[in-house]
Amino acid sequence: MPAICRDCLSDTPGPGRCRHCASPRVLRHDELLDLSVAHMDCDAFYASVEKRDHPHLADQPLIVGGGKRGVVSTCCYIARIKGVRSAMPMFKALELCPEAVVVPGRMDVYSGVSKQIRAMMEELTPSVQPISLDEAFLDLGGTQRLHGAPPVVLLARLAKRIEDELRITISVGLSHNKFLAKIASDMDKPRGFSVIGKAETMDFLRDQPVGMLWGVGAAMRGRLERDGIRTIADLRRYAEDDLFRKYGSMGAHVWRLAHGIDVRRIQARDPVKSISNERTFNEDIGDLDTLDGHLWRLSLKVSDRAKAASLAGSTVNLKLKTCDFKLVSRQVRLAEGTQLTDEIYAAARPLLERELSKGPFRLLGVGLSHLAEYSGSDAAPDLLDPDAPRRRAAERASDAIRDRFGSDAILKGRALR
Repeated sequence: MPAICRDCLSDTPGPGRCRHCASPRVLRHDELLDLSVAHMDCDAFYASVEKRDHPHLADQPLIVGGGKRGVVSTCCYIARIKGVRSAMPMFKALELCPEAVVVPGRMDVYSGVSKQIRAMMEELTPSVQPISLDEAFLDLGGTQRLHGAPPVVLLARLAKRIEDELRITISVGLSHNKFLAKIASDMDKPRGFSVIGKAETMDFLRDQPVGMLWGVGAAMRGRLERDGIRTIADLRRYAEDDLFRKYGSMGAHVWRLAHGIDVRRIQARDPVKSISNERTFNEDIGDLDTLDGHLWRLSLKVSDRAKAASLAGSTVNLKLKTCDFKLVSRQVRLAEGTQLTDEIYAAARPLLERELSKGPFRLLGVGLSHLAEYSGSDAAPDLLDPDAPRRRAAERASDAIRDRFGSDAILKGRALR
């Protein structure tokens, strides 16, 4: 049976532990050398970056997120043992794990690490489809001749390189399609590497719950369970046409996945549709000056992410949630795309003023949509705002200072509100 040691990368590790380095992390599978579709997922990414950059947090439960009324962005595995999960309200997370250290997210840092990982992936194959900052699909078909090694070896090398150079651990799933590769990457976290081959697909899926199927959320799962379909084996008792008549296109979709069929291709450079940032407040806010400070900081974060991705957006979006949980969304279309904080803020501020009477608010968000690649030059002079070129030049100069000396090296007065 083909095998590889994930620590010393020997392809002849022998039975049991690796006979070269004695590592127990030996991967064995009959189809190990034949599979080429992978899903790579960083382990508790934001928390891992924080522990890497702050070693004194290494053995402590760590939560990355907002204040008491915010939510958990992510948490380390120590906190997960206590029941903390991503998207959980912060007050609930702290009830489960009161000793946890809570730190705010640093999206600019996470984005930078993500770019480093992406660059390493693209050294192996141009067919990389990012799903988020911390996960991506890779198609390594046809790369063996180029790199002189089968995909499984390239993936093991890459996981080890990421851990050695970036001190971030990653879990890998390898299979013959995207659906199964994604399942495999979740099977042995953290630092996992799991394989699902073609020959075992039907047996592996048979007793799994229908909720495992991609696209089956709570509502669809409820419909299926009310009809007595709880496992994939239950689904297989129906013909594809029967499921289509009962559930429409979703019925045909789940029938195919239940049989291990997924023809979706890995789409490199899947376009980003929007960039946004939001803040849930510890206390409801109705004061315009206070909201204005938050609006500027959120606009700055959206701008930083757009600049990092070399994107510009022609629509600015404002999101508000009132104290009674009503959601208010407003947007304005710009004459030309922008990635500048000053212009995002200037477009969002009037939207906020018009909705102020609906406050106080528990959440404020800013977004940029209708994105396109940044052209490399800012908007043409505006006759109604002759001071705009000076502000644009000042912002670019501020960016240069922040890039060199850190994000807090230079701040506008309104950012301190």
